[in-house]
Amino acid sequence: MLTDIEIVRAATPVHIADIAAGLGLESADLHPYGHDKAKVDLSVLSRPRRNEGSGKLVLITAITPTRAGEGKTTTTIGLGQAMARLGASVCMALREPSLGPCMGVKGGATGGGYSQVLPPDSINLHFTGDFHAITSAHNLLAAAIDNHLHHGNALDIDPRRVAWPRVMDMNDRSLRNVMVGLGGPSEGVPRETGFDITAASEVMAMLCLSESMDDLRARIDRTLVAYTRSGEPVIAGSLNVTGAMLALLKDALMPNLVQTLEGNPVLIHGGPFANIAHGCNSVIATKMAMHLADWTVTEAGFGCDLGAEKFFDIKCRGAGLDVMGVVIVATVRALKVHGGIKSRREFTIPSPEKVERGLVNLEKHIENVKHFGQRPVVAINRFHTDTDEEIAVIERFCEANGVACAQSDHFARGGEGAEALARAVLALADEPAAPFKPLYTLDQPVPDKIEAVAVAMYGAKSVVLSPQAKKDLADIERLGFSDLPICVAKTQSSLSDNPRLRGRPEGFDLNVKRVIVNTGSGFLVVMTGDMMRMPGLPKAPQAEKIEVENGVIVGIA
Repeated sequence: MLTDIEIVRAATPVHIADIAAGLGLESADLHPYGHDKAKVDLSVLSRPRRNEGSGKLVLITAITPTRAGEGKTTTTIGLGQAMARLGASVCMALREPSLGPCMGVKGGATGGGYSQVLPPDSINLHFTGDFHAITSAHNLLAAAIDNHLHHGNALDIDPRRVAWPRVMDMNDRSLRNVMVGLGGPSEGVPRETGFDITAASEVMAMLCLSESMDDLRARIDRTLVAYTRSGEPVIAGSLNVTGAMLALLKDALMPNLVQTLEGNPVLIHGGPFANIAHGCNSVIATKMAMHLADWTVTEAGFGCDLGAEKFFDIKCRGAGLDVMGVVIVATVRALKVHGGIKSRREFTIPSPEKVERGLVNLEKHIENVKHFGQRPVVAINRFHTDTDEEIAVIERFCEANGVACAQSDHFARGGEGAEALARAVLALADEPAAPFKPLYTLDQPVPDKIEAVAVAMYGAKSVVLSPQAKKDLADIERLGFSDLPICVAKTQSSLSDNPRLRGRPEGFDLNVKRVIVNTGSGFLVVMTGDMMRMPGLPKAPQAEKIEVENGVIVGIA
């Protein structure tokens, strides 16, 4: 079997102008980055749609994943290729990879096998510089805050209550908590701060949720960055660097056009994580894909309890989007984990019994999709080590529960291997879905919103607020931010906030330690369990396998 990089080297990419032409775009609409990628001008959205009617949107989510992930991006690509093979007008909308996972545990995020986007090395590393622009804009605001403190502090900012951290696009646990301003009066004001990973930056969230440059400007201006000594909010607009931040973000606001191995269009834009942020690609890219094609296939991070919940309650609610249906990616290996296997060595040992036991996790995610009033389609992402007996266990379960199900062998066979899944998805158009139902209303008290998500999505018994969380909620109520949606930061490894609880935990409490106000992105970040917004590298990071051989980058899995 060929490796991912060998498959890519054997491919002959289409010129990006030809990919664009297939979407009805002209050269004036593009800002090319070489021959294989380009940014698409936002003016495209001001034109009438290419075809009559509205674009159909399909969301790809998953069951609770293993550490390596269950192949949502690969499935999104494979499904898009298959729909195109069946004659559908389709454009995919994906998230941009972060260097954190690329150099850490998961490796690259451009698909795999014969369901990849091109060029993977560029997309996984610097791409068109969007992550660097977001990092720079975020840190400019951080520098402006410390500069203001140093030069007299006219806004009376309390150095102990600066809420704006710094960011970098790398897993670096040693930067979670740092002291700045040391070295004497000329070096600034000493205070505690820290770094988040760029994917968790509020600037990332603002860019992903904005619909125009003016929208992004308004979001930056209203962003809460600190409190005064009397406890009043200080917003970014008062520091007078919004214009400079927009200058850094001007190109980053435009979606990036690339292609699949089979020459299908893909817009890749924005890259927040669903365990510590809202986990969806940009609203602009999603709407542009829907504007240019009849079908758009997009993804949301990790399991349905994380990415899909935020996709509906934050992204769709705020941007006026809705879906035709939801694909839940399931794998035999993940179901075995939820059924009780203890190590990766058991992934390839046939065990229909463990798969059967693990179905409780798939069952919960099917319920989660239905909580939003949506129709699930289960995609069995098949690995070559899966047995027919193990696959049959999943198929019988879906049939007994009246849920559409299809095997998909897109990793090994590209679009051809996903045609059964594509037919199941295209069939959704025969019976249009009802509008999605949010889990909560925005005027509900914040604790009630948290409980609504915890009970419906995770299966929790109740929510336990730490003393700090209660204090945060009191400030939120006092300052008038209670009507914002919530973005729960929770482990991706379990439906609960305890990563060791597999399957379908029940009767547990969701432990909330902080509630952080993100007025620019327009949501409240609910920190649960032991979640942190700066991951660390594993003992043997993926970075140790990356190399340049004869001028070609290798080792990005």
